[in-house]
Amino acid sequence: MIESQEVIDLVSQLVRIDSTNPWLIKDAVGEADVADYISRWLVALGLDVWKDEVESGRPNLVAVLHGSGGGKSLCLNAHLDTVGYALWRETALVPRLEGDRLYGLGAADDKGHCGAGMLVLKSLVMSKQDLRGDVWLALTIDEEGTSSGTMAFLEKYHPDAALVLEPFGLGNVTITHQGFGWLDIIIEGKAAHGCAPEIGVDAIAYMAEVITRLNKLDREIYAANPHPLNGKTVFHTGTIQGGTDYATYPDRCYLGIEIGTQPGETIEDRLAEINAIFSEIKTIAPKFKGEVKVNLARNPFLAQGHESLLDILSSEINRELGQPALLVGENAWGDAALFQEAGIPTLMTGAYGENFHAPQEWVSVNELVQLIRIIERTVARYCA
Repeated sequence: MIESQEVIDLVSQLVRIDSTNPWLIKDAVGEADVADYISRWLVALGLDVWKDEVESGRPNLVAVLHGSGGGKSLCLNAHLDTVGYALWRETALVPRLEGDRLYGLGAADDKGHCGAGMLVLKSLVMSKQDLRGDVWLALTIDEEGTSSGTMAFLEKYHPDAALVLEPFGLGNVTITHQGFGWLDIIIEGKAAHGCAPEIGVDAIAYMAEVITRLNKLDREIYAANPHPLNGKTVFHTGTIQGGTDYATYPDRCYLGIEIGTQPGETIEDRLAEINAIFSEIKTIAPKFKGEVKVNLARNPFLAQGHESLLDILSSEINRELGQPALLVGENAWGDAALFQEAGIPTLMTGAYGENFHAPQEWVSVNELVQLIRIIERTVARYCA
């Protein structure tokens, strides 16, 4: 039986180890140190443990509790990396317990859930569960960036099902989430003296036309037609750059946006909408020139083939909490989509926390303890 203090001690130690994602933050240390610590911790349990280097100095940490054979395998997945912590540099890596809340960078997203997966394996080893199927723990890099860790894992391994552990709140089981695209919209103008409108083409003014229409699309289509579980399709502007000085027509303007996709859609649907906006503007401004560059796009997630895992997980949630599991969606993206695209039935669940990607991030210790019990019993039944 895993007790609260063991959870507090382990997650606190993980929080102390900086694993900021270097894809996000230049010169960040990456995940190697925390992978080393977890590797030693799991090896001491007698598990089969190894590191797969995905990028230089950035390894996935993989462990397997082998069953006796003939059963279904289940992978528990959480991510090793965190975002940056410039806004709370003095305290982010100093775990602090206040009541039920354990504060610290990654306490909820996602080191608390790395710790939960580790303690599930420990409890299974200590209790000598009779399992036929293998239990995998895949602690991957780069979820906060391009998800290169999970993609690398799925190129090599194919467990029968997966539970992705993220801080969505105990009792919630995520069966769908949005996809997204990080896009650059580039509008071309023509540089000229500010007093020569017959020559100059104002790229920034044209970009304003694009932004106005994107906001109209967001308001009249996305907000008016939310997904029943995932909510409104995500859209927001992120960055803008253009022009050289007050006295010159800007020859180029760049807009960075994040835009979502719902199950059944791809980023091509969003590109078609943006190109339709370009066509509309060109009818009133023949000199308009625009293009879209897709920097990163990920498809949405919709669980499929997950019914047997969901039945077990839901019954264990009901047993632990005294109330049925709640099937939910998310407007945020997660690596569940990658597992599902690989043909692995996947669900997402986790403990509650707040302030993700912000100062004073925290996770509920009590929910982590309950989550560990729920997952251990789910594993024992699914892999029996």
